[in-house]
Amino acid sequence: MKNRIVVDMDNTEQSAVLFKALASPVRLEMLKSLIDKPANISELAERFSLPLSSAALHVRVLEEAGLIFIQEKRGIRGSQKICAIFFEDLYLNLAPLRNNQIVTRDILFRMPLGNYFDCSVSPPCGIAGSKGPIGIDDASSTFYNPARTHAQLIWFTSGYLEYRFGTMNIQNKNIRALIFSFEVCSEAAGYNNDWPSDITVWVNGKELYRFRSAGDFGGRRGLYSPPWWSENSSQYGELHHLEINESGSYGDGIKCSDLNLETLHIAQKDFISFKIGVKEDAEYVGGINIFGEHFGNYNQNIEMVAKLER
Repeated sequence: MKNRIVVDMDNTEQSAVLFKALASPVRLEMLKSLIDKPANISELAERFSLPLSSAALHVRVLEEAGLIFIQEKRGIRGSQKICAIFFEDLYLNLAPLRNNQIVTRDILFRMPLGNYFDCSVSPPCGIAGSKGPIGIDDASSTFYNPARTHAQLIWFTSGYLEYRFGTMNIQNKNIRALIFSFEVCSEAAGYNNDWPSDITVWVNGKELYRFRSAGDFGGRRGLYSPPWWSENSSQYGELHHLEINESGSYGDGIKCSDLNLETLHIAQKDFISFKIGVKEDAEYVGGINIFGEHFGNYNQNIEMVAKLER
């Protein structure tokens, strides 16, 4: 699904990467050509009379700016990398610079999927990396395998994973909001697009958000699912957000709890606990798949953004 890219002029690092990508006439022409038809790097090199190495460099700059995505596609002579447009439009946000609004800066924390602090899971369960399976499927002992740090997809039926985000960079700061984002879906045998599951998120030990995943999504490959992964298995999830601010907690834009930054004691300890899973007494115990940056539809692991007042 294509999305809107919001360029926040207050975020100079993000703006610089994007404007650099758009500053090249060749890259602009590449974007225009990809609107109508995705292409691999060799086709782009031929289309614009470029050496293959130069075309690959332009593609990398566009991908890093979030303007295109690259998906590996199997062919008769092996796999090839297909480039396609990732956005619908660009929006230049000047609002923070006007009307005496509070100006914030973002600190992004990226949590590798396998770096959980604690876990308790029930089978069917398993872990997969970008190059192959990790441990033994349906054995909870796999979740203590040291190779779990390479996880890119984790699934289980009920239970939880707990992650701990260090607060060294945000302690004693004026935090305006804390935003978590993660890609998840239900977990069925193979995949089942109609397989509901009630997924719960806890922060600092408090239950904040419970939402219903509609299914274990498959039928087409995830944009980042590796070539070795079976097409008959879970492919992608939906990206969810949980925001905690001064007025409460908001799951995917809807208020889900009155617990706020103060009552959750955000950044008052050495870590912020983020726990996600499926409760055994949920109405729909349909399991959970959690996707990393090299699986699913979104090039990210579990992320936390702290918005700090300047």
